[in-house]
Amino acid sequence: MWTKENRGRYDRSKLRYPSDLTDEEWALVKPLIPPAKRGGNKRHVDERAIVDGLMYILSTGCQWRALPKDLPPRSTVHGYFDLWNWDGTLDRIHHALYAKCREEAGREASPSAAIIDSQSVKAAEKGGPRSIRMAMTRARKSRERSAISW
Repeated sequence: MWTKENRGRYDRSKLRYPSDLTDEEWALVKPLIPPAKRGGNKRHVDERAIVDGLMYILSTGCQWRALPKDLPPRSTVHGYFDLWNWDGTLDRIHHALYAKCREEAGREASPSAAIIDSQSVKAAEKGGPRSIRMAMTRARKSRERSAISW
């Protein structure tokens, strides 16, 4: 239910984009971002601008090339997205924010129960993750068997 306290808490009208992080949100995320590697050049980009760019992409679902010009270049944002996905930074940020949200809601940081629906059980009976992976990978044909062989 919307109350005056809640409305003020979720008001994003003073931000450049609704997806931008507030100062409080940035204070939670900033310690989870790894520092620049030693021995190389100093980091010349603002990490907060990178996170704002990632949040813009995730919240709008736009293409990388549609990233607004006042955010860092799309190649920079995409490069950090790849790096942080590879080194686990995005997973650590997600886990920390997830645990904090659960604690603020008065729950334990990690859930103690899981819900399994009937579709999940049926998929597991047919072979589980391996069969799903096999179904999603494209069958490979040799060039001799292909009808469009050059």
